[in-house]
Amino acid sequence: MQTTLRAGEDIESHLLFDRSSALDIAAFVVAGVDLSPGDAIPSDGDPRIERALAGFLFTCGPDHIRHPELVDGRVDGHYPLHGSLAGTPVSRSEMSVAGDRCSADIELDLACGGRAAVKRLWQIDEATRSVTLADRIINIGTSAFAPMMMYHINIAGRLLADETRIESASVDGGSLAWRFGEGESAHFCRPAVASDGQLSEVALTAISGLQGRTLRVRFRTDTLPYLQMWRCQRGGANVISIEPASHRLAKRPELTAGGELPLLEPGQSRDYALAFAVA
Repeated sequence: MQTTLRAGEDIESHLLFDRSSALDIAAFVVAGVDLSPGDAIPSDGDPRIERALAGFLFTCGPDHIRHPELVDGRVDGHYPLHGSLAGTPVSRSEMSVAGDRCSADIELDLACGGRAAVKRLWQIDEATRSVTLADRIINIGTSAFAPMMMYHINIAGRLLADETRIESASVDGGSLAWRFGEGESAHFCRPAVASDGQLSEVALTAISGLQGRTLRVRFRTDTLPYLQMWRCQRGGANVISIEPASHRLAKRPELTAGGELPLLEPGQSRDYALAFAVA
């Protein structure tokens, strides 16, 4: 499923949605250049995550984010890598005639034994020339679960140069070299600073592979209060990822002890949203 958008007179962009994996974005092509990393990614040994990570955006959750941990209160059974959503086919999807709106319904079984629905809406905002995503997670099971969500926006490292920087009020000094940290791989997770009401923004500037253009990502901080970023330049891998997250980088027992895993009761819902644009 594909749609086309224009971000100004000189930029035509294409989005390729993956119906077999929660209507995530398999490719984002701007002025003929795909921002997604493709096969320049590390392997975690999980085929569904390798497929998802190769695309421009994939969603982890809604029951767990990051690497596997034991299901709460059990000594066997783990939450899957990046949660249960990735690799889940959509139950229903619909594209508007104009191609500026795409909705989907996804239902899935959770690792903890519960069940959830995701109501997903992608839209093109012509006023801001951006792509927006609104997700509603609904507990359609008979038991409560703690929702967790993280969005991985993956950019091919081959498109970046030494002058490319991360710019955000959420990083020290407001600007950071894209090759942050030490070694071939690094990551950080910091509280997201809202610069526009409840919205936080992070940008990758001076992307040489896009003729110096900038990728901007904005997200809600009430349900996505953390900015995580990760990069990997190891072996054949060359990728950087912008990752709005619902929870800080900590193990589930620590989050539970701190009261940071509130439960979603049957019938209750929680909303998440982000937007991105290249200009």
